[in-house]
Amino acid sequence: MEFNSKTIAGESHLLQVANNSLVAVVDDEPDIVELISLHLEKAGFKVKSFNDAESFIKFLKFDIPVLVLLDIMLPDADGFEICKYLKKEEKYSSIYIIMLTAKSEETDKIIGLELGADDYITKPFSPRELVARVKAVLRRESKAQKSQIIRIADILDIDIYKYEVKVEGIKVDLTSSEFKILKLLSSRKGWVFSREQILEYLGANEKGVLDRTVDVHIKNLREKLGIAGKFIKNIRGVGYKLEE
Repeated sequence: MEFNSKTIAGESHLLQVANNSLVAVVDDEPDIVELISLHLEKAGFKVKSFNDAESFIKFLKFDIPVLVLLDIMLPDADGFEICKYLKKEEKYSSIYIIMLTAKSEETDKIIGLELGADDYITKPFSPRELVARVKAVLRRESKAQKSQIIRIADILDIDIYKYEVKVEGIKVDLTSSEFKILKLLSSRKGWVFSREQILEYLGANEKGVLDRTVDVHIKNLREKLGIAGKFIKNIRGVGYKLEE
């Protein structure tokens, strides 16, 4: 199974924020899936299980788990490839990944971690240890959320989790769409995003919504940012980018 930006149809309707209590289990061994699900549910998590990569990838257009327990050897895909795909795609890069495998070779662990996996558990494992590992990884998220701030040229501060923007220390009130556009542009400083990409990120690339909508949002955003508005640059005929 090949993974790319077109693997999932209808990405414009994806939830942009992970479900903070949902853990996905992707493994083709029913007994292991049942065991993991039982202990995670006892620990207070919502669990969604999948026996192959395809069903998991399709599910992502409806909901995004905060963490996935991902088996390396699946019937239709390599777990390493799924991990690589999730970390590459902006919409899914925040999903925490714990790799599950019967292999214990150091090389496999290194590959998984280099691809962006957050932890690695070798089968057979203790269910209590697995739950503890899940909680430990999610504690990292809680700490990260407290200080997830993007700073531009010591003037513009974007707090991703508080949905706050400050210019020279003064809070600026933005609409939801304006904040999302600023967040998108700041996620890849210097990258040019087309109007179509911006509309897709806003979940508004449906019939009747014109590219002009983006231009209006950008105009209002620049005005509200004042001196920091200059960081948003228009690339004629292409789209917009954020650059210091």
